[in-house]
Amino acid sequence: MPDSGCVGTLRDWTLMDRYPPIANHGLVGDLQTAALVSSQGVVDWFCSPRFDSPSVFASLLDHERGGYFQLAPEHSDVSCKQLYYPDTGVLVTRFMSPEGVGEVIDWMPANTSRTPTDRHSLMRVIRVVRGTVRFVMECRPRFDYGRADHKLDLRSQDAVFRSNGIAGHLQTTFPLTRDGQDVQAAVTLGVGESAVAVFTTCAADGDAPPPITADSVTAGLWREVDFWQKWLHTSHYRGRWGEMVNRSAITIKIMTYHPTGAPVAAATMGLPEQVGGERNWDYRYSWVRDGALSVRALLDLGFAEEASAFTKWLGDRMHDRAELPGERLQIMYRVDGDPYLTEEILDHWEGYRGSSPVRAGNAAADQLQLDIYGEALYAMAEGMDVGVELGYHGWKGLARTLDWLSDNWDRPDEGVWETRGGRKDFTFSRVMCWVAFDRGLRLATELSRPADIPRWRNARDSILEQVMEKGWSQSEQALVQHYGGDVLDASLLLIPRVGFLAAKSPGWLSTLDAMERKLVSDSLVYRYDPAASPDGLRGSEGTFSLCTYLYVDALARAGRVRPARYTFEKMHTYANHVGLFAEEIGPSGEQLGNFPQAFTHLSLIMAASTLDEAIDRERLNG
Repeated sequence: MPDSGCVGTLRDWTLMDRYPPIANHGLVGDLQTAALVSSQGVVDWFCSPRFDSPSVFASLLDHERGGYFQLAPEHSDVSCKQLYYPDTGVLVTRFMSPEGVGEVIDWMPANTSRTPTDRHSLMRVIRVVRGTVRFVMECRPRFDYGRADHKLDLRSQDAVFRSNGIAGHLQTTFPLTRDGQDVQAAVTLGVGESAVAVFTTCAADGDAPPPITADSVTAGLWREVDFWQKWLHTSHYRGRWGEMVNRSAITIKIMTYHPTGAPVAAATMGLPEQVGGERNWDYRYSWVRDGALSVRALLDLGFAEEASAFTKWLGDRMHDRAELPGERLQIMYRVDGDPYLTEEILDHWEGYRGSSPVRAGNAAADQLQLDIYGEALYAMAEGMDVGVELGYHGWKGLARTLDWLSDNWDRPDEGVWETRGGRKDFTFSRVMCWVAFDRGLRLATELSRPADIPRWRNARDSILEQVMEKGWSQSEQALVQHYGGDVLDASLLLIPRVGFLAAKSPGWLSTLDAMERKLVSDSLVYRYDPAASPDGLRGSEGTFSLCTYLYVDALARAGRVRPARYTFEKMHTYANHVGLFAEEIGPSGEQLGNFPQAFTHLSLIMAASTLDEAIDRERLNG
């Protein structure tokens, strides 16, 4: 994995260095919210009390107004390395200089309660392992996306930042100095010495956190290590890519809101798909599509409890609208199931390296994307295979959803990629509607549940015939993005996995060949060509990492094991220094978009499992 760069303290950075590469971060979280820590020791993204709450630190989106929490050596002649403590969510940032070697260890204590809390702590331990290192600290929170002022109450080793409805408590084992309404400090440590800084958010009128000592915080560190290692060691994965699969599993776990079991699509908002462009979305919500596919990835590893929790959450969303008119599902929700995600522009922020507008909330929640019904039923069926129960009322909600879909599947929609260029007859949406009816029929039979079988079967068969007639391009000899066009779309790489076409059927192999010609660039895969299929947005984007792993999966299923494995291995070279992926890969191999992206990591797990099986099968057959 590539090294992460490191330069001086935050104040000394040049204009470009004010916004470190997106990939130069590690992720820590407590299963209700998360923070990004740069390889320079800066917490430049943190929201509280939930993933989808307003930010407390967000200098990644505005260096001057976003707020940050820096803990790093004072001098600029320092090289940095970052790693995770093995098989955990504990992040270690190492600083090496001629004077000495120091470390900052970051984590958030995992909270496995199903009850949400407004109290979240970011633990930061400094220690020196060689020589002497002088560390400097700056803590500059900026609440409510930098829109709310705060007041500082400072004691020697205890600072409280109070804003509207929220307080940030900073506790240290070294003296603090006031800098306006913020604080700074410096501490010099020799070999074997350590110091601690803990930042805790809670309600403005909440109780202060208990006093800290270096010993108590260090004891908490080892409890956190034990938590992650014990959880991960229940994984069933014994394949060839254990390190990458394990890191992906931990990443998905960190980004899952434990009280409801709903995963967020990414830990961040507003990071651009093209630097300077406008494709800057808020991904801190739970997409039906992403969550449904995470069920399969988690089941591949044996994490049935996590898969079951999301399946229940999904069933609750169906039940919410079972008796109401209109759409039965929204494409995304807040982590507690709230459907209201009003989008606003944070025009006081300049955005990552000038990429504006910065959006909070997501207007795409109101889009019609019919594929989500297929993903929802796919998740339900996968969960049933491992004993996830669907009660009578859950079944009634599911059945009413399919009855509604029987009358609504043949409609133009906005498509899987949330384009803002108008509704079309997207092929992938029809394919996934076929999946919805196919899995619904299967469940009705296996569970002996009441269902309008003839109606569902007629819809399923009509979709198949329509897709093969209207979604096929004679010129491309492939299934295409939408009816009446010739644009290819990588979402269709899911076709063999969901069983719409056999993985080695002539029509599918021809489609796979066409995608390789038009969408694949040095093994990386574009979602589609915006120039050929305008999506209502300016600018371009990078290759989509999810699609690259779906390509690996499809190649392996087609028996093209050698190119599948080479593509999979090459993709690993684009991971960051701690094994994390953003949404996209740019022209020079840089990571773009929100970070880390759960979709990429869950598709990595699925591709690894499929590829392992394909390699084993090929060797068994000689």
